[in-house]
Amino acid sequence: MFEYRRTLLLLSAALPLAAVTAQAQDRFPSKPITMIVPQAAGGANDTIARVVAQRMGELLGQTVVVENRTGAGGNVGTVAAARARPDGYTLILTADSSMVINPALYRSTGFDPIRDFEPIGTVATAGYVLVANPAFPAKTTAELVALARQQPGKINIGSAGNGTLNHLIGEMLSRATDIELVHVPYKGAAAAVTDLMGGQIQVSVQSLPSSISFIRSGKIRVLGVVNPRRLPALPDAPTIGETVKGFGATPWYGVFAPAGTPRPLITQLNAEIARALDSKDVVERLAAVGCEPFRSTPEQFAQLVRDELPRWARIVKASGATID
Repeated sequence: MFEYRRTLLLLSAALPLAAVTAQAQDRFPSKPITMIVPQAAGGANDTIARVVAQRMGELLGQTVVVENRTGAGGNVGTVAAARARPDGYTLILTADSSMVINPALYRSTGFDPIRDFEPIGTVATAGYVLVANPAFPAKTTAELVALARQQPGKINIGSAGNGTLNHLIGEMLSRATDIELVHVPYKGAAAAVTDLMGGQIQVSVQSLPSSISFIRSGKIRVLGVVNPRRLPALPDAPTIGETVKGFGATPWYGVFAPAGTPRPLITQLNAEIARALDSKDVVERLAAVGCEPFRSTPEQFAQLVRDELPRWARIVKASGATID
């Protein structure tokens, strides 16, 4: 009888704690959420993250703080996200390059995109363009290719850093057209665009979010669109694929949580992302910088990552690009 009463007392004592725990879970989020962006401020990833984070914060009733953690082509911030507590309060909004390109590009990234993360959902695709300083003599992709063949190793192509998507796209273009461009890595897209306008480099691959205002003001000129189809924001700009058959890429951006994050939180966060992307204001703000909403379920996103890993591994191998 004593043991029976003791068990009842223990159970009674545990019930309030369980109730408090359940109540705390029901209140998620009860404090600000950190959204890591593993690229520098001013680039596509940062721009998309700030648009989405603001709306998600409004819907969740808590601030979603965007935190830029740069370095190693996105690996530094991605590793930080992988090591965070899996409680829903640390997320990462990252470009496809960090998750599906870097594992093939780097000898060691410090993370496993499948094992270390829970995919929550995609958020957007972005337009990418090959751009040049207005004084550069080539005005199209074909003219750039012809000029580069006449002057091998004389044309500089800037990127947001070693291993970034625009770096790899530049490598793909060089190999697809058999030209030699000199890669100049910067610490972020904004620095590359600044030097492009100043004439320190001649060409660069840039996302529309980081370059569209300079394109519209005439400070840089579009030679070709990286995406497989022409972009609504630049309807008159031809794709590179119209000149280089088969060339093209559609960069995507998505949100992940550390592995082990409870499934109910993944489901809730995916629903809030979907609600954010349904917002007219978000759609308009993304369109203004050449991006389009791209929705998915966690399951669809997980499959996308699994499909893209081997595809980009083949592209990286064919390009010959590697980073220690």
